[in-house]
Amino acid sequence: MATEIDGSSELPDASVRNIVEQDRLKWIFVGGKGGVGKTTCSSMLGIQLARVRTSVLIISTDPAHNLSDSFQQKFTKTPTLVNGFSNLFAMEVDPNVDSDELANFEGMGNFVTELANAIPGIDEAMSFAEMLKLVQTMDYSVIVFDTAPTGHTLRLLQFPSTLEKGLGKMMALKNKFGGLISQVSGLFGVDDEFGEDALMGKLEGMKDVIEQVNKQFRDPDLTTFVCVCIPEFLSLYETERLVQELAKFEIDTHNIIINQILYNEEGVESRLLKARMRMQQKYLDQYLMLYEDFHITLLPLLHEEVCGVEALEHFSINLLTPYKSLSDNANPAESLEELEQRVSNLRLQLKEAESKLDKLRKGKQKI
Repeated sequence: MATEIDGSSELPDASVRNIVEQDRLKWIFVGGKGGVGKTTCSSMLGIQLARVRTSVLIISTDPAHNLSDSFQQKFTKTPTLVNGFSNLFAMEVDPNVDSDELANFEGMGNFVTELANAIPGIDEAMSFAEMLKLVQTMDYSVIVFDTAPTGHTLRLLQFPSTLEKGLGKMMALKNKFGGLISQVSGLFGVDDEFGEDALMGKLEGMKDVIEQVNKQFRDPDLTTFVCVCIPEFLSLYETERLVQELAKFEIDTHNIIINQILYNEEGVESRLLKARMRMQQKYLDQYLMLYEDFHITLLPLLHEEVCGVEALEHFSINLLTPYKSLSDNANPAESLEELEQRVSNLRLQLKEAESKLDKLRKGKQKI
């Protein structure tokens, strides 16, 4: 199922139109190995969704945020309108929570800190739950998550199940031991005002949110995951790992974006570039063989970074329409000015050729 990367052939439905046109989707996760262009793809997907949805929110959950750099606009943990849009918002949040925040969690002192230490990952899960509660109070048609590299992303997606199980255990303990939790909470410095009822009420409310989100994450009509990768071995390996793990979590994934592709343009003389293209072709063939039932979108490697709203808007067209390389005589690295100069030169050559043709015709007429 090989396909040449010279732009001469297309994969069936090689785009993310299936996502943009699926108007019931609520949660869209974008993830993959570090450095493959997840933030750029998240930003472009958000831009395309903003054209068909009433409101779109992009959330970066990567501790090393790049969303502000991508749009060249400062974002914080508060949703901010993206410059040039009336319905596209972005925010950067850290899904981790530090011990100081846990200690002050709803005024419950050290008890929640001890709880966090007792259940591995519960601190991140609780922070994630708070973020989801915040998001659910906002009126957004669809939410795009720009996630961290694969390992962190898998933990993020596992949080609802982790927290649901952890809180379920807490509920069971509460039913089993009755007022013991109230006595223990006193030992941890929980005030009477924030005793057993307050704690359990808080945890039960959080459990309800998590159960609802967990159910939505497993609904392919509401949630999907877009894998971003590049045509290299390690990225292929990470993508396969991600797809397998998502299947275990029952999270839908049927889109892969392969980024940073070198296209076979006429006039490429560099042996290094040709060798690189051959290597990429080998891994592209493997992607196409492994994921023949996926929507696979191919994005080219450009000679400059895609930063800023204008550049993102222009490049995002390739998410909907399969990329075509330039004409045989064109060089993909040429700037607009260089292309205009080439057109001007061709016009001059055409005029000279027409002038010579006229002279030849006049000479024949005289004979």
